[in-house]
Amino acid sequence: MSIPAQASGAPDAEPDGPEDRLRRFATIWSRAIFPSTATSMTRPEFEQHLLPLARALSDTLHARPFDPASAGAVGTALVAAHCTDPDALSSTLGVVDSYLVLYCGSNGPVALSTEDSRSRSARIQHAVAGGFSQALRERTLAEQEAIARSALSARSHAEQALHATEARFRAVFKDAAIGIGIADLDGNLLEINDTLTRMFGGLENHVLSHRLNEWVHPEDTPQVWKYYNELVRGEREHYRVEKPYYRNDGTVLWTNLTVSLLRDSDGRPEYQLALMEDTTERRLLNLRLRYEATHDALTGLPNRTLFLERLEKALAAGDGSRFGLCYLDLDGFKAINDSLGHASGDRLLVEVADRLQSCATAPGEMVARLGGDEFVALTTGPDTAAEVDELACRLLGVLAAPVRLDGRELTVRGSIGVVEGPAGERSAAEVLRSADITMYRAKSAGGNRFELADAEADARAITRHGLTTALPAALERGEFFIEYQPLVHLDDGSVHGAEALVRWCHPQHGVLGPDRFIALAEHTGLIVPLGRWVLEESVRQANFWQERHTDGGPLRINVNLSPAQLHHPRLVAETVDVLERSGLEAGALCLEVTESALIGADEDLLKPLRQLADMGVDIALDDFGTGYSNLANLRRLPVSVLKLDRSFTQGMQHHPADPVDLKIVEGIVSLAHSLDLAVTVEGVETRAQAEQLRQLGCDTAQGWYYARPGAPDRIHSLLLADAV
Repeated sequence: MSIPAQASGAPDAEPDGPEDRLRRFATIWSRAIFPSTATSMTRPEFEQHLLPLARALSDTLHARPFDPASAGAVGTALVAAHCTDPDALSSTLGVVDSYLVLYCGSNGPVALSTEDSRSRSARIQHAVAGGFSQALRERTLAEQEAIARSALSARSHAEQALHATEARFRAVFKDAAIGIGIADLDGNLLEINDTLTRMFGGLENHVLSHRLNEWVHPEDTPQVWKYYNELVRGEREHYRVEKPYYRNDGTVLWTNLTVSLLRDSDGRPEYQLALMEDTTERRLLNLRLRYEATHDALTGLPNRTLFLERLEKALAAGDGSRFGLCYLDLDGFKAINDSLGHASGDRLLVEVADRLQSCATAPGEMVARLGGDEFVALTTGPDTAAEVDELACRLLGVLAAPVRLDGRELTVRGSIGVVEGPAGERSAAEVLRSADITMYRAKSAGGNRFELADAEADARAITRHGLTTALPAALERGEFFIEYQPLVHLDDGSVHGAEALVRWCHPQHGVLGPDRFIALAEHTGLIVPLGRWVLEESVRQANFWQERHTDGGPLRINVNLSPAQLHHPRLVAETVDVLERSGLEAGALCLEVTESALIGADEDLLKPLRQLADMGVDIALDDFGTGYSNLANLRRLPVSVLKLDRSFTQGMQHHPADPVDLKIVEGIVSLAHSLDLAVTVEGVETRAQAEQLRQLGCDTAQGWYYARPGAPDRIHSLLLADAV
């Protein structure tokens, strides 16, 4: 239908602006529920009345944090506006479901994803229905109490004006919107009104032919008949319960039942007065909303909410109960989404969900979707240690067959983390965390497999996570420091310079080497500011050495560059800035780059290194020999130093040296010198090793034979002692 734009001078009321879309939503809403609303307002007036309620729904949709409870006030406001017809609620939920995200989804400060919008819309519908039902119930209860007061008032005035009281009571009894029945103390129904007759299917004789204590239903709570017996004995004046009944056609009628005891003029129990509110539709609505809130909209599987409820119940069980959990993540699903689109990805997830669900059909088993391409399977019982392994194998087995999508056959693989154990020892959050960690361990091992949870592996992963989150603050708090390992001339044993090695003085774990945190810093991007700090400190220290080192040539400083720093656009500018501010000559700085970082490097990556080399900065190819690079590529790399990996020289630690190692190192040294490259060897630990490397023509060396990394003032304190 065509909806005219609202005239407004405000900027947000311009055509297709947020206010205009909000008014369109209110117009659609008013047209949907106005016919079933008992109000004296005209439809335009009613639309204006709905506008602030529509704005409240829009605000709730975009609230941060999201809290659907505020939408309950909208349901309450509808009842207050006399929108009490069941069709009004049904139409309102339909309008919210179909049009709230469409017209108000982009009105917030942050755009919502489709899945998030759909989830929020469903929970808003639930809150509106809850507020509507609660307000309608309170209104009905108020009517019930008014009716009860009228009935009691009628009884008290019976002695003075029996005829008039009877007439008033009959009017209330006959025309009441709720079911009313009167019975004696033996449970025989004496009279019922038309509303109660309709509630039970419209057959008055069928209702009157039953005694109250015959209306038993399997879902009756124990308190129902306890309260009933207390009331007929005169021990209780009234009670209120939720009770189901069977109608004449076998269907179930759910009611809010209020039963009051009527006494005679002497105070003796005489009759029972029952007031019934039909809550069947509201209960069905709540069940539908509950289902939507606990099941995944795409696959129909239980969602995270329902799964956590089942898991917590399984973990709370006693008597030797055990549980087994399989946490599955699809391998390479992002590539499918990126190449085929999210629609194909969704269809793949539906197929995967159907296959996984077919694996968990035994009692105590369930499969749920946690979100994205993450699924989880749960099994419970006394022997889950064997069952969970079998379940994991079944899950991987059903994924083995290719999935056909749009004429393509897609191979689906998954990685599974398995956690099994007795109930009562861990919380649901701890179990899921262990399963998640284990799943990533399976993925790191190549995927298409399952791994069993291991407490030590979990602890290491948790420690890595803790270090990752602590890294930024550690740099700000100055927890990093640098140790220096001397670089020694092999021909005369003099100190040539030093390599800067960063350390982390962690408050809980003590001093950590770079192997514990450099990869984490690389992954989080913190390696760039950390690397700049290391460069600044190392250059400052080298300049300090230059000013005080008068015997021999100037001391050089070697600083490691990570792959992320190589790709940083300001590498050259920041290096120049550090050198200029410190006063250190460019020739006194050597930047070490690992061979693996330069394998297949294009000119764009090599350009900043060439610029630095042209300035006089030495570039060293670190860990040479471990990257399997083509030796011919050395000619195109802007390097001036090869740092030979220690794996090539370990065979020289004792005399006689390994002849194969000698030939390899001799060849590398010869090649390097022919290309005007100096050769540095790391990992030198014995005198025999150092002497052999000197004879082979290596230029400089470092290792524990000379000195371990230490404080800058120990740069000339060489040990010259075998370290093995």
